[in-house]
Amino acid sequence: MLEFANQAFDWLKDFSSSPWFYAIIFVIALLDSVLPIVPSETLVIIGGVSAGLGELWLPLVIICGVTGAFIGDNLSYLIGREASDWVMRRQTRTEKGAKRMAKVVEQVHERGGLLLVTARFIPGGRTALTLSCGVTRQPRRWFVGWVAVATVIWGNYAALLGFIGGKSFEENHTLAFIIAFVTAFSITALIELIRWALKRARYRQTWRSKHCRVPTQCSP
Repeated sequence: MLEFANQAFDWLKDFSSSPWFYAIIFVIALLDSVLPIVPSETLVIIGGVSAGLGELWLPLVIICGVTGAFIGDNLSYLIGREASDWVMRRQTRTEKGAKRMAKVVEQVHERGGLLLVTARFIPGGRTALTLSCGVTRQPRRWFVGWVAVATVIWGNYAALLGFIGGKSFEENHTLAFIIAFVTAFSITALIELIRWALKRARYRQTWRSKHCRVPTQCSP
């Protein structure tokens, strides 16, 4: 994978000083949400590197990455929604399939929008989740709001990573991808930790309200 990423980095870097690279970032970020062939983080990181070298404008790199990812995630959602009836019929033919779909709905309801933020940092995972949200007909307004949050965080993270890394990433592609994936999984772990802490706090509050006359004097 790293070898493929290095080859892609080398090939794309040849275009990274051209104004057309903004359009390439937008298109790949959009397509990656539907067909995760090449991680779009690659393009946004390269754009950030070029911005650090003065060849591109950082805010426009971020805007192209965020906009492409946002439109792509919504397109994936709409594809899932259009195919919802067909998918649900096929999945619910068997008990195993019905349980699988119920598990998807349960995870979305339990983790809420933070699951969309987490999935945005996992290549392939974001496509699976956005399609699933469409298939299970999650509320459109809820989906759009959380996808907006997720793509803004993701776009800024990837572009700034390349911008700050600059010359180091240009000369050492492997380092760029290692740092990108470590950072992505660290963000994912942090989000999951926050979600767990909030869930724990709600549980403690509910337990105290049911079992304690003086809430400050007991704990679950």
